[in-house]
Amino acid sequence: MNIEEIEFVVFDVETTGLSPKSGDRIVEIGAVKVRGKTVIGTFESFINPRRDLPLEAQRINNITPDMVAQAPFSEQILPEFLAFVGGACLAGHNVKFDLDFICYELALLNRKLKEETPALDTLVMARKLMPHLTNHKLATVARSFGVTIQETHRALSDVRLTVDVLHHLINLAHKQQIEKFQHLIREYSVVKPTYKLQSFEQTSFF
Repeated sequence: MNIEEIEFVVFDVETTGLSPKSGDRIVEIGAVKVRGKTVIGTFESFINPRRDLPLEAQRINNITPDMVAQAPFSEQILPEFLAFVGGACLAGHNVKFDLDFICYELALLNRKLKEETPALDTLVMARKLMPHLTNHKLATVARSFGVTIQETHRALSDVRLTVDVLHHLINLAHKQQIEKFQHLIREYSVVKPTYKLQSFEQTSFF
């Protein structure tokens, strides 16, 4: 199947820290579904993490405790996110980080991503297709393509930036005769993390 026919859900999460296994949680999720260059849908929500927000995290993502205090919990938002993804291919920049949080929190709800759902990493793509760059941070890659950068370190703004970067990277891949989706996934996908499923009643969020 040609890449232009595939639906991608480009997503990003903002979190309280770096490790869900250490008690960090998602505080915001944003996603955009695209086919080719057409935006099909947008998903965005704050999530109440049921824990304090460290000052370091607040400085990075500018999300304050007041912004998430009345937000829905993960058990409401993550099933909605699964429904939004549907049969699409997930994508993100350093997507392994975001997948780690998504898969961990879904496991707490006795849910998981579909086995057949692939995950494309634009960081992997950039490193392989643009080895000349001094680094492959999202902003660096975006600037190299002339993409305008506005707000960063908020979920949906990072997603929209990643969507633009993804389009440019797919064009670079085309120039290397990577035109089929299966080839794209073989070259630039990552393995989704697996966590033991738990029942919600046994889960402690505190």
